[in-house]
Amino acid sequence: MISLRQHATSLVAVFLALAMGVVLGSQTLAADLLSGLRADKTELREQVDALGARNRHLTDQLDAADRFIAGYADRVLGGALGGRSVVVFTTPDADAADVEAVSNGMQTAGATVTGRIALTDAFADATEGDRLRTAITNVIPAGAQLRTGGVDQGSMAGDLLGLVLLLDPGNAQPRSTPQELSLVLETLRGGGFLAYGDTPVQPAQLAVVVTGDGAKAAENSQGSNLARFAGGLRGRGAGVVLAGRFGAAEGAGPIAAARSDAALATTLTTVDNLDREIGRVTAVLGLTEQLNGGAGRYGTGAKATSLTLAALPG
Repeated sequence: MISLRQHATSLVAVFLALAMGVVLGSQTLAADLLSGLRADKTELREQVDALGARNRHLTDQLDAADRFIAGYADRVLGGALGGRSVVVFTTPDADAADVEAVSNGMQTAGATVTGRIALTDAFADATEGDRLRTAITNVIPAGAQLRTGGVDQGSMAGDLLGLVLLLDPGNAQPRSTPQELSLVLETLRGGGFLAYGDTPVQPAQLAVVVTGDGAKAAENSQGSNLARFAGGLRGRGAGVVLAGRFGAAEGAGPIAAARSDAALATTLTTVDNLDREIGRVTAVLGLTEQLNGGAGRYGTGAKATSLTLAALPG
């Protein structure tokens, strides 16, 4: 007969055996798991290295393409806008290098840049809408009337500035006196909506609105207001191009807003890769398209239809 002591000893032996089995098994499992993780880590590192190498290769290709396009820009743009005049508007997030490149491109194309006007945060901010609309209605030139279709701040501002700054497409003549133009610009600058240098801004046939990457576009409808501003300008002039970087064509960005609006998409030319030479050249050539009654969506962002114009001038 098995005694209680013998029975307890047997149970202890069994539990010890189980415990040793668990320990030995867990050690084997841990070793296998660690070995697998090391293999996964090595494989992931190889994938990251491969992707990094490919990214560097593609970047080198883009940089080479930029150098090539920059080298031939004179041939592509030369004379494309000969005898034309352009006023350049910039949004608060516009990159200075993009603005300079577009302005230089206009001059290379033979156009005269009649001035640069910087739109401020207050200009695009919906919370400043009432104040901006009041300023606009107080400086409408005598005998002139704004269009009744757009009552939002962007459309109204574009309509007024287009009226006083863009030449009549029919006869290429100003629609305001120098005094009326000065009053509009000085009033909007005094209200904190515009900024420009000491050289007087002159009327022009065409306009370019240079924007950035749309980082603040979703704040207080800034992207939508800027898109409508460009549309308001287009309603008064012979052509307007809205150009910016990739982010401006995404989400609430001004280019995205313009491309999502049926009326704006068919009247404005938009370019969303202004940080690349091909985008800068396209922004200039887009004005030739506008002069011929066309409109396009160019770049690599959402709703772009091609990288650049299918047919170049010349």
